[in-house]
Amino acid sequence: MRMRNVFLVMALVTSAFFAGCAKKQDASERVLNVVSAAEIKGFDPIMADDLYSGREIAKIYEGLLAYHWLKMPYELIPNLAESMPEVSKDGITYTFKIKKGIVFQDDAAFPGGKGREIEAADFVYSIKRLADSKNQATGWWILDGKLKGLNEWRAKNEKLPAANYDEEVVGLKAIDKHTLQFQLAKPFPQFLYALAMGFTSVVSKEVVAKYGKEFINHPVGTGPYVLPKFDQGKRITYTKNPTFREKFYPSDASPEFQHLLADAGKKLPLIDKIVVHVMVESQPAWLKFGKGEVDYFGVPKDNFATAVKDNKLSDDLVNKGITLTISPQLDVTYTSFNYDNKLFHNTNLRRAMYLAYDEKKANELFYNNTAFPAQSITPPGIAGNVTTYKNQWKGPNLELAKKTLALAGYPEGKGLPEIIYDIPDSTTSRQMGEYFQKQMKQIGIKIKISASPWPEFQAKLKKRSGQMFGIAWGADYPDAENFLQLFYGPNSAPGANSTNYNNPQYNKDFEAAVKMQDSPARTALYEKLNQYLAEEAVSLFGVHRQAYTLQHGWLRNYRAGDLHHDSLQYLNIDSAKKEELLKKF
Repeated sequence: MRMRNVFLVMALVTSAFFAGCAKKQDASERVLNVVSAAEIKGFDPIMADDLYSGREIAKIYEGLLAYHWLKMPYELIPNLAESMPEVSKDGITYTFKIKKGIVFQDDAAFPGGKGREIEAADFVYSIKRLADSKNQATGWWILDGKLKGLNEWRAKNEKLPAANYDEEVVGLKAIDKHTLQFQLAKPFPQFLYALAMGFTSVVSKEVVAKYGKEFINHPVGTGPYVLPKFDQGKRITYTKNPTFREKFYPSDASPEFQHLLADAGKKLPLIDKIVVHVMVESQPAWLKFGKGEVDYFGVPKDNFATAVKDNKLSDDLVNKGITLTISPQLDVTYTSFNYDNKLFHNTNLRRAMYLAYDEKKANELFYNNTAFPAQSITPPGIAGNVTTYKNQWKGPNLELAKKTLALAGYPEGKGLPEIIYDIPDSTTSRQMGEYFQKQMKQIGIKIKISASPWPEFQAKLKKRSGQMFGIAWGADYPDAENFLQLFYGPNSAPGANSTNYNNPQYNKDFEAAVKMQDSPARTALYEKLNQYLAEEAVSLFGVHRQAYTLQHGWLRNYRAGDLHHDSLQYLNIDSAKKEELLKKF
């Protein structure tokens, strides 16, 4: 799900910038100000296939499971479910009890405008809606082939004018008002992770029916915040959901998060209002953080050297109460090919491009040398990544790149057509695109850059219309399967496999791995798949990034987490400290 714009690098102020630029604020306001570095596509959970939309949807919608806010390694916990499911011995049947008394947010779609209680049948409806081919859900891949009868229901209803949601599916049943049962078509140890993803959030059929095509702009969920009005502008404002259930800040934590327990036991959410500033370019966000108008932000590539040295903040930033959090991310950047184009079936061509690219220099230029070189797709810390493995095709090696390009049939690039390289439209993306263009020019490969706004860029991938593209993938869950499935043939676009790569042997090995429980045998197969992608140069794997995030001293409970898209309900503002610190700006 978590497609990320590899080029969006958030910006932040340097010490010189902080002087004399503060704007008078009301420090008593319990408002959280954050930045989205991309426009939001809308608020339909079944379409939440990128990081930016996923974060917004998680403010309003919820699923059966979530991740514990203060536990590492990541721990799944009940959310709308009363408890973790009862699982049959064969690992096929999962039975959930749904919490009682949880209601959809108030909306005109309900009688009297009052949100009704959620039921097990609402989850059945929501998952069928994900499966309904007429909705063209970008999240269908997470359940494709996973539940008994669901694919058959999808295929049958695809031929009808409208899908029959009343038709029973064997693997998806509401046993009673508060009991939900899933039956898998085959063992799938990662199944529970899917129930913590935005795609499987519960929605109301009344709301979908009332708003029709406008449902994407009119979200109504069970979550901690409501959206009074949405239009695709530069600000998105959320207010606290007055009917949100009794949910409390955790009282237990892993050792590294013990310092974040000051609000233990308090009712969530802790903030009254959230303002999301949509800023594709880094400069405006840079200015806002410097004025104290944004509460946390990532360190910029252009100001990194003055803001951070030896992983420590400058004295000036420290004196203003700003702190730094450094955390490795479960992600990978990669430059890839659309395999619908037979040009890229040429392995030596792909390897030549990989060899020509100087990733070390790119790391210095665009990540301040803070990222880890990616030898293949699986990030460190996940079974399947072999720390000692080195990809022989990872450049720079111009001499070998030229020889390999000649073996591909294009000596010095002769006879090779110009290749269009799609990128999202921003200053940093253009800089990175131009760097890639220059790297390829060294061996005679001509690259033409095509820039599009983020939603349009994504649409190109879904429509299989591009040739090459640069992208990043962030983990949906902590398992190598989530990365390896990006090259699984049946997941081709509009699914998660935007490359449309389809190799029968890879597919077979992948299918074998995902049926296995966590074990040395499964890890060995993950490692085999991971190294295969590297050796074949299926994509040009870039880096695994680290997040360098600065937060103002009045912000409480912040922690970095790749999987916590619902994180803002846990954050808090110390109003007294904010008033004190703003005097220093």
